[in-house]
Amino acid sequence: MSVLAAIGTLAAVNSATAQTIPQTQAVKNVVLVHGAFADGSGWRGVYKDLTSRGYKVTIVQNPLTSLADDVAATNRALERLEGPAVLVGHSWGGTVITEAGVDPKVAGLVYVSALSPDAGETSAQQYEGFAPQTDFVIETTKDGFGYVKPEKFKIGFANDANEEDVAFMRDSQVPINMSVFGTKLTNAAWRTKPSWAVIATEDKAFDQKMLIHMAERIGAKVTKVSASHALFMTQPKTIADTIDQAAKAVSK
Repeated sequence: MSVLAAIGTLAAVNSATAQTIPQTQAVKNVVLVHGAFADGSGWRGVYKDLTSRGYKVTIVQNPLTSLADDVAATNRALERLEGPAVLVGHSWGGTVITEAGVDPKVAGLVYVSALSPDAGETSAQQYEGFAPQTDFVIETTKDGFGYVKPEKFKIGFANDANEEDVAFMRDSQVPINMSVFGTKLTNAAWRTKPSWAVIATEDKAFDQKMLIHMAERIGAKVTKVSASHALFMTQPKTIADTIDQAAKAVSK
């Protein structure tokens, strides 16, 4: 069974078993922000799970051309909402929600194997002092956009997905302007908003010590799951459960 088929089956089970959120719950909005080399379609399983519980879910499509452009895309999504939201970011999306999360509509943050710089820091600085990941190889085009090297895509990005899904993700990559990793942040939303983190223990994009360090620094409540960097697609229930916990906590 493919990962996408499994997601559909899991969503059907969740729709029958997941507890519907109470009408009185204050935070019913969730905004999902994807990372580099992917687009918002990878959130489909999380979307199905959360909507079956009664959440209104918005998926941001980042252009991945600059931090400012990705933040603007996220801000547009937030502007369209009625009421507060939990803002969720995967990988590079963590930098985006860190900058955009100061929006007054954002009640809490969820980092999914994600970067979380401080104000005045760059995303690139988060890697300093940690082991390089030799299975996660980026090829850069002449105009400065990065792709995950095709031969390394499965082991580096989605080692827990099947060959069919890996091939589709590999061949539909959305390149990121590599200069974004050198952009300093103006805001650090995690300094004023409660945070949660889901860490993939088989993530080959980041050193595990780096992921733990970032989560501890922002004071996030941590959930670990055996998964690859593509956990936003392959572990929808774990991520949806964490988002649900966050939404309930910030609704009190």
